[in-house]
Amino acid sequence: MNGKTILVWFRNDLRVHDNEILLEAVKRADLIVPVFCFDPRYFSTTNYGTKKTGEFRAKFLLESVVGLRLSLQGLGGDLMIKFGLPEEILPQICQQYSISEVYHHREVAAEETDISGYVEAALWKQQINLKHFIGHTLYHKEDLPFPIRDIPDVFNIFRKKVERDSNVRTVFETPNKITVPLNMETGELPGFEAMQLSPPQLDERAQYRFIGGEQEGLLRLASFLKTAPTGKNIKSVSSISSLLSPWLSVGCLSPRVVYWQAKMVEREHAISDFIARIVIELQWRDYFRFMLKKHGSKITHIKTEELTISQRDAYESWKNGNTGVAIVDACMAELNSTGYINNICRQYTASYLVKDLGISWQAGAAYFEEKLLDYSPASNWGNWTHLASEGVLSVNRTMSIKEEPFLEEQYIKKWLVKANKVI
Repeated sequence: MNGKTILVWFRNDLRVHDNEILLEAVKRADLIVPVFCFDPRYFSTTNYGTKKTGEFRAKFLLESVVGLRLSLQGLGGDLMIKFGLPEEILPQICQQYSISEVYHHREVAAEETDISGYVEAALWKQQINLKHFIGHTLYHKEDLPFPIRDIPDVFNIFRKKVERDSNVRTVFETPNKITVPLNMETGELPGFEAMQLSPPQLDERAQYRFIGGEQEGLLRLASFLKTAPTGKNIKSVSSISSLLSPWLSVGCLSPRVVYWQAKMVEREHAISDFIARIVIELQWRDYFRFMLKKHGSKITHIKTEELTISQRDAYESWKNGNTGVAIVDACMAELNSTGYINNICRQYTASYLVKDLGISWQAGAAYFEEKLLDYSPASNWGNWTHLASEGVLSVNRTMSIKEEPFLEEQYIKKWLVKANKVI
């Protein structure tokens, strides 16, 4: 072709389907060097004493990286895995393999964009361009009916406008073949000890066993959509969510693939209400990303609020599910045991921490960052500020546990009986 070699820097886009950077690299270069870096900054400790990545998400990430490697190998390629700072590692790889250009997907959160900046500056010293692509959202920002600065701050207004005036793009095709340099170094997957973590223990009470990876995400999507014709009226704890968010958060699943497959099921079975719930999940995800792009730190008020001694005790009780409020403790028990709780449980636990205990939402967001399998900065920070009535996404809302039909006695017993909290 042209003797060109492009490095594809994977981050939160761990898939080969609907992946523009991979497809464009294959079109424009003879050789591709796919790379994933385990950045030690994501395994550090926050000012609240929480881990930036806990054991459940670390396990899911490891599985997802393995899944990406398998997908690339299936196309004739492979994945180079490294542990270290991307701004140090990527320039070394570029020099070793005579890289012409580096492709990656642009992020929106401060830490992620800072890291992109560090990499860009390091590559610039070698006169190598870091090319940015947009590929994390359902709606492409260029297809929105308003510029980023004019996006409505109210979700329902945002939703109505994009549904009326925007279209979801078709998915990118998957490359037929990927060619990597002969004898390309591939590297080894780091162990939990490198992340200063221990492997998580599986809990038999978990409603679903999440396994990372592109194929696992596609299997979950197919399984969920298969239940659509008979499941639209189910309101139990186990079925209130699609459970797709962990794969979406690391990019094992494309939101556009989820959307178009859901729409196909909708046409075949005329179940618009059920499918609308999936689409709303994707729209909320877009909304928080675009809000973070629009407002930046105004959403998050990043400044850490130091907890008083009494607040620290209450915070520890909340984290450990020892508040004495059964539904809050049950939800926290599930979170601590599995790395996942549905959205309503997240609202109740967050509301209790902020409204009842009077503890800063940043402390809660930090704990969710550690524990949640499906953590992403935009959704986590956006949801917390939205519920805490702070920042540009603030709302005045009061949560009433008794009004929610899903909070069944069986759920509380399931998650508290092990600790002998329910007789």
